[in-house]
Amino acid sequence: MKRVGSRQTLLIGVVFVAAAILTALVALLLVNITQRKSEEAAYPLRVVEIGPDEIDPAVWGKNFPRQYDSFKKTQINYGQTVYGGSEPYSKLERYPAMVRLWAGYAFSIDHNEERGHYYAQLDQAQTQRVKVVEQPGACINCHAAEAPLLIEQLGWENFNRTPYNELKDQLHTGSSCADCHDPDTMELVITRPAFRNAMEERGVDLSQATRQEMRTYVCAQCHVEYYFLGENKVLTFPWSQGFTIDGIEKHYDTYGFKDWTHKETGAPMIKIQHPEFELWSTGIHARSGVSCADCHMPYVRDGSVKVSDHWLRSPLVNLRQSCGTCHTWPEEELYDRVVSAQDRTAELLRRSEDALLDLLDAINAARAAGATDDDLREALQLHRAAQLRWDFISSENSTGFHSPQEAARVLATSIDLARQGELIAVQVRLERANASQARR
Repeated sequence: MKRVGSRQTLLIGVVFVAAAILTALVALLLVNITQRKSEEAAYPLRVVEIGPDEIDPAVWGKNFPRQYDSFKKTQINYGQTVYGGSEPYSKLERYPAMVRLWAGYAFSIDHNEERGHYYAQLDQAQTQRVKVVEQPGACINCHAAEAPLLIEQLGWENFNRTPYNELKDQLHTGSSCADCHDPDTMELVITRPAFRNAMEERGVDLSQATRQEMRTYVCAQCHVEYYFLGENKVLTFPWSQGFTIDGIEKHYDTYGFKDWTHKETGAPMIKIQHPEFELWSTGIHARSGVSCADCHMPYVRDGSVKVSDHWLRSPLVNLRQSCGTCHTWPEEELYDRVVSAQDRTAELLRRSEDALLDLLDAINAARAAGATDDDLREALQLHRAAQLRWDFISSENSTGFHSPQEAARVLATSIDLARQGELIAVQVRLERANASQARR
């Protein structure tokens, strides 16, 4: 009986050890599979070597076919959303107030809804703005993948001041993988000096940025307000006083900067350019750690691999992936929430335009009555300040959605300042008219 018991005990022990070994082997196999999946996503089979100066997305696509296949879709015209999309309609025709508001500046001649990233260089080459105004090479910074190569060849300041028309024949590629990625590691990288310079000035060490932060920073290289500083036209971001329009205004006023003199009023004006990063920075998504890529390049599954969707577009045409990860409401609810916020912003934009046009009329009437620049100094300053705020929201491409409350605040201030300017101009006109009548 003892011998039988010993055999049973030995058999149980062998089975236990075998089961433990089998469990360990299965666990190792699962770990290995997971690692291989991760490696496949991060470091796929290298078909070609990608050089440090390679900007052709098709070459990168040989090693990263999933990403390239979706990036190619930026050529697709997926149509219009309520306030955006990829159909290049004329904004001047849709919002005719813009023609007067930008009087004397190139945007009053040509201003269209932008297309996908694939067309960044093509659309710049075709706009009438580069044909009627001598633009500096600094304008190339975000429109052509050749920009970093030209900066390396010419030097930063020489690149900026060289006229666009002297460099345009060297431009053949819009947005490229090389704009945002290191060719060896595929890590996100900053390739545009203006953003690096601005962040360093603000005390931000980009080398310490997290990957989530970089999923916004690579976009913020271009989707920002900027200006050309000094005779060398150095591309500069006006962030010394912060990201809000109030801080940006203080920055410009410190330099006494202006982009142009308004053709009707003579006011020293500033033209705002697509400040998506700045407006987003004041919103709930920024405070919650949501990056640009989370909404505009959401993760998608391709078999066992998770990759970022490189078909950059409006989240409104991809709500389930773009918004549904965090917000579990039905798509109809998600859509209504976005568009209702945009509707309110659009209404305030139109009210701001009406107030600005009334201000222009009041200043013109005062001038017709004999008012001088000195008489209208305060009204002209209010014109500059009011239109600066309208332009900040008008030229930002989310129609306020990146920060709805801030957009409403900025536009309410714009309307208020424009009406103050109108009242002052009307008072100046009446004083001039009374003085003229008294002399008779």
